[in-house]
This record gives sequence, structure tokens and C-alpha cells, in this order.
Amino acid sequence: MAVPSSSTFTVIPNLKFKRSSRRLAVARAKETDSADRSALGHFRVIPIEIFHSLLKYLSVKDISILSMVSKAISEQLISYISSPAGNRRLLCQDFHCAGFVEGRKDAPVLDHYRVLGLLFKRCTLLLPTRERLKYIHKIISEILTAGWDELECHRVYIFLCDLTNLPRKIQILVSSKPGSSYKLELRVRLFCRHVLLDHWTQRTDSAFWLSRLLKPWPMVNQARLLYIFFGPVSSIDGHISWLKMTQGLADENSLRGLADAVKLLYDTEAKEWTADDVISLVDELSVVPQEWLLENNARLLILSGNSICFTFMASKAVNGRTADLATLVVFLALVCEKDLYCMDWAVKMMQRICRVFSTQQERKTFLQNVENSFSRIVMDLLQSVISGQRNEEDSSFLNLFHLVNAQANFHKEILYMTLNSTSV
Repeated sequence: MAVPSSSTFTVIPNLKFKRSSRRLAVARAKETDSADRSALGHFRVIPIEIFHSLLKYLSVKDISILSMVSKAISEQLISYISSPAGNRRLLCQDFHCAGFVEGRKDAPVLDHYRVLGLLFKRCTLLLPTRERLKYIHKIISEILTAGWDELECHRVYIFLCDLTNLPRKIQILVSSKPGSSYKLELRVRLFCRHVLLDHWTQRTDSAFWLSRLLKPWPMVNQARLLYIFFGPVSSIDGHISWLKMTQGLADENSLRGLADAVKLLYDTEAKEWTADDVISLVDELSVVPQEWLLENNARLLILSGNSICFTFMASKAVNGRTADLATLVVFLALVCEKDLYCMDWAVKMMQRICRVFSTQQERKTFLQNVENSFSRIVMDLLQSVISGQRNEEDSSFLNLFHLVNAQANFHKEILYMTLNSTSV
């Protein structure tokens, strides 16, 4: 029996079409927005800008009472407080006005902020405690001190030091063995990061407060504090991991905070820090609490940026530490290989360092030291692999693999650079 020609095509199974999750989300958002708008009562028919304008005719105490009407009204009032108009009206900056008399409980400024605190409390009443604290801290620490000059910010820092006894706590930390006061280390880290350092949007503000924390102390203690504030923490208990840099390899995430802090101090915004200060700080940091593994040191320099990396290496060249400099070049190449950075960056950095040397003989000696360092480190790793005396976590073979590839790619970039220069 002949098969009809109409049955020769492939039949597509019937698909069960599902309602788009995106459409569901949009629909739910519309329903939520509609519910929120209905909760505003008669205010739902007016734009939010006009609602904010009407609030100008209410006292802070009246606004505080209004925030208890509904959750929707409370959210609109939080939006008003965070707006520029709300900031200008509610968070007045003139604390030295004639109406303020020290010691008087009925001073206008104190009364204003007493009522304002009640407003914050009522507006955030339905939020979880963590969110309430985060919101109020943002208002007080960022908006309240925005635009203040350095003298006023100095006064705020002195007040906080007196209130929290921060200098005494830091003195205990820098005088004791790393990790011996791990609970105090964590408390100081969290206080300084959450209250003074992390929430600023302007780098000048971050540099100012970090300088206030570091400058009163000697350089060796500055490095110790920088590690306490921004160093890696244990994934198990959250305590500061002091042995991370000395006994194991640190990844980019572990070093990112330290690198960002170093860059912050090196930038022109940090007027109190010279390039020599920052380089000395990085040098001290690399031995906290003991001398770091060279790969960790190289990774920190790469994350800190070209300027800091070059200045650090040029300082070694000027001081005649060519052997240490050559070893550092090898580990820069190794980090570039492991972290998939362009190897020509390491070659160009070495080329810039060569220009620091004043004579041709010094350049030749430096390049010879680089080659000797490659050979020595490869042989050390090879001997470790051949000996076979290693545990399960030992990565000597993998490091040897990366180092051989790094050496090959490093010299390949040098050959490319040589060929390009001769063909011009």
C-alpha cells in the first residue's frame, strides 16, 4: 500500500506552553505596587514629589507620628529622609549655632535630634534589626558628616576614640602576638571597617579615615594594622588568618582588600602619604607576621597596580638588591601564568626596571640574575618532586608545571619584542 505524500514530513510533538516566569514576576510586581499604592489612602492620587513637598509643612514630630499610619507611608517617609530635600531639612549641619548651650538638655539642636531619632525608630520599626541598624548607620555616618571640613572630621574621630577607647585597644593588638587576642582583633576590624572605612563613596573620605587610623603609629605597626583591617580571614571561624601568607598560597580574593588599601594610600587624594611611605609600608606588610611566600608578595604587587609595582621594584634596583629583584621578576611571571594575565606585562615591567640601572653592566648583571633565578627555582621544585616526600596537599608538581610554562612564555615574549624592534 502506497504511503501518502502528506505523511513524509516530520511531525513536531505538541508542546505544553508554560506561562513565562518573567510575565509572572511583572504581574506580581504590579499587584504589589497596586497594594502599596492603595495603602497610601488619599495620598495615592498625588505624585511622590508633591507628597514630599507637603511634608515641609509638618514638624519632625508630626512626621514621626505619620510614619505609624501604615507600612506604605513609612516607606515613603524613608524615601523622603534619604532624598536631598529631606537631608537639607532634617539633618542640619550647624552644630555651633547660637542656640546651642553646652550642658543644657533643652538646647534646640539636642531637642531636634532627639525627635529625629524617634522618627528613625518609628520609620524602621517593621524592618529586621540588621536592616534597621544598617539604614540608621548610613544616615548618621555618611550623610551627617558629608561636606564637613577636615578639622570637624578630626573632632569626630577624637570623639569616637574617647567613646570606644579605640587607641587603647589598638595598643593591645600591636603589642601582643598575632592571633593571641583574636576576639579583640575581630572586634576592632569590624568596628573600623563598618563604622569608619567601608561605606564612603568618595575615595578622599576613605583615605582620610584610614590615615587617621594608621598615622599615629610607627611603620611596623601600620603594616600590622593594615593586615588586621584588610587581611584574609578564616572561612571556618571568621578570625584573621595570620599564617595564610606565610604557609600557603593566597588567591586574589584574599589579597584584594590589602591591594585596594595600598592603592588608596598611594593615590594623590591621600595627601599625608608619599610614595616612599607607601612603598615602605608594602615592604613591612610582606613580613607580617613573618616573611610571606614570594608568590603571595608578587600577587599583591600585581593587584596594587602598575605604578606601585614599578616603584617597589625600582626601589630595590636603586638600593642594589638585584638578586631579590630578579627573584621577584620570576614570581611575577609565575603569577601571570597562573592567573592568566598577559605575559608581555611582566616583560615590559622588567624592561622598565632595566632603564633604572645607570650602566650597561648593571643591566647585564640584572638580566643574568633573572635567568639564574629561573634555573634555581626550577631545580628546587624539580628536586622536591623527585624526592617524593610530600603529602596529599603538596602542589610542587603543579607549581613546577606552571613555572616551566611561565619561563617559556616569558622568553617567547622577549623574542617577539626583539623581532619587532629589529624589523622597524
